[in-house]
Amino acid sequence: MRTLTDHLTQYAAYHRDSRNIATHFVGIPMIVLALAVLLSRPSIALGASALMVSPAWLLFGAATVYYIALDVPLGLMMAVVSAVCVGFGEWLAAQGTLAWAATGIGLFVTGWAFQFVGHVAYEHRKPAFVDDVIGLAIGPLFVLAEALFGIGWRPALRESIDAQVGPTRINRRATL
Repeated sequence: MRTLTDHLTQYAAYHRDSRNIATHFVGIPMIVLALAVLLSRPSIALGASALMVSPAWLLFGAATVYYIALDVPLGLMMAVVSAVCVGFGEWLAAQGTLAWAATGIGLFVTGWAFQFVGHVAYEHRKPAFVDDVIGLAIGPLFVLAEALFGIGWRPALRESIDAQVGPTRINRRATL
């Protein structure tokens, strides 16, 4: 299994323009929240208990296990983020179908629009998941790690990533 450093380095190689990273700080949370919302229906009772399980809990639970396997502290932080997202998704799923669907689809489409703008207008490079589908799971981890790097968290990890792919920059090439 690849390490956290391996995954973040590979993902970072596709994200060196600081403006593209900024679009990811908006787009990826919107997409993650959209998935939590849209996958919060249907939910079924687990056995004879009152515990309800939805596809959102299954997806976010599996992702959390993977994140914790990569790095316990970062995985636990992602677990908190995931629980908040799924909690919001469940709340919205209990509202009317129109509110649930419109919010979920709206977040999803808008989030991907931010991603598209970041890669086309600023990075001039395809998204990481095109070459490795695991990039879809690493994206949220990358955003959280970048936010934490911004407050001084694990400087050695950030330095290791930058040593392999270079520091972030503003890409001044002409747009596509």
